Amino acid sequence: MSYTKKRYLVYIFITILTVTLPFITIDNNHILLLSFDKLQFHFFGFVYNVNELYVMPFLLMFLFIGIFAMTAIFGRVWCGWACPQTIFRTIYRDLIESTILDMRRIKNKQKDIDYSKKSNLLKKYISIFLWLIITIVISTNFMWYFVPPEDFFLYMQTPSEHMFMIIFILSIAIFLVYDIVFMKENFCVYICPYSRIQSVLYDDNTKQIVYDTTRGGDVYVNREKSIFKMKEWSSNEECTTCEACVKICPTNIDIRKGLQVECINCLECSDACSIVMGKLGKKSLINWESTNSVINKKISTLLTKRNMTYFVSLILCIILAIVFASKKEPFLLNINKTTNLYKIKEDQKVTNNYILTFHNTQNKAYTFDIKLEDSENFRIKRFKPFKLEPNKRIKKIFIVETKKRLFISKTKDTPLKIKINSFALENKEIMLSKELSFVYPRSDLIK
Repeated sequence: MSYTKKRYLVYIFITILTVTLPFITIDNNHILLLSFDKLQFHFFGFVYNVNELYVMPFLLMFLFIGIFAMTAIFGRVWCGWACPQTIFRTIYRDLIESTILDMRRIKNKQKDIDYSKKSNLLKKYISIFLWLIITIVISTNFMWYFVPPEDFFLYMQTPSEHMFMIIFILSIAIFLVYDIVFMKENFCVYICPYSRIQSVLYDDNTKQIVYDTTRGGDVYVNREKSIFKMKEWSSNEECTTCEACVKICPTNIDIRKGLQVECINCLECSDACSIVMGKLGKKSLINWESTNSVINKKISTLLTKRNMTYFVSLILCIILAIVFASKKEPFLLNINKTTNLYKIKEDQKVTNNYILTFHNTQNKAYTFDIKLEDSENFRIKRFKPFKLEPNKRIKKIFIVETKKRLFISKTKDTPLKIKINSFALENKEIMLSKELSFVYPRSDLIK
């Protein structure tokens, strides 16, 4: 099977996965969702509030280190096999323009379409219209990773109340029309920063698109093209200079010149060379291999010091993400003191006032209550159990009082640590322990 067919299968798989992923849930929680509406991050069925995104840094570290590791080992495999830009260009150029509307030859991607013909001009407008419809679907699918489908379709019943969401979708769609139809591969060549950092991540063990000069001969000498004549060729120079690899390249490069930042690792040049060389009973002169294995004829290995560093770093990110994710709290509780540090009553009782903010992150409503561990010296006033609906917040006044004479200092107020346990009456496993600071006045203020 050619690399092109393999890429198309990967594109189909990625498309199906991307479209269906927002609809997959575990216990009514999404696989992947960053909800700005509810200030939540869903990851494989776990829900993290915006206040507990301590797992996010490790996921981002894993993402960036993973991109560097993937590039160092497999070259720009992302660009040719998974990048949305490449997939969208393939859909527009190879499917709409070439296959459906027959505007260009699929084996020659360098020849511009002749728009002097009225038929081609009409087809151009048709292709843009078809692509616009597809981009609206793509933009809507993108929105589902921020607004879950169940909420999205509910919001769409009253579109006038959600104009920002609609404008966002249309803006993305219009950008994709401009990007894919007019900017084309120039986005990969001139704008995408990934192409600029790839060369510093490569070494002789990196899998990349390599033209085998030991078989085909040096078409370029010091980046200047040699003028080939049949009588000047030696017997080992197998390149026929048919230029098939050049014509089919979507970024308009000649891979025989060597590694170039414009190369997106699509391997269409390798497929074109395989067809030509196959007629001669030979293998392709262009391979997806490392420089060591193709040019230097050495065994290429994954277990280099650099790659091992990447692997260890990725494993550490996964372990740390799991460790921090396991510390997810069953609900959120923030404790803040009021402006008054304390109050001394006429009967010499000392009270401290607090504002408690509860956030029920569970999918069920629960009744929450609080108890003090040191119930001998302190007691709670003006607080009763309350019911809180799922994904709702509430603020409660919380007063702690003591009638004990805790004479600790004559010159300054003393903060004391008190441990409180907050729990759900319906399920005692939903429990959270917190420490609060109880400020006790200096002894000369107590009669």
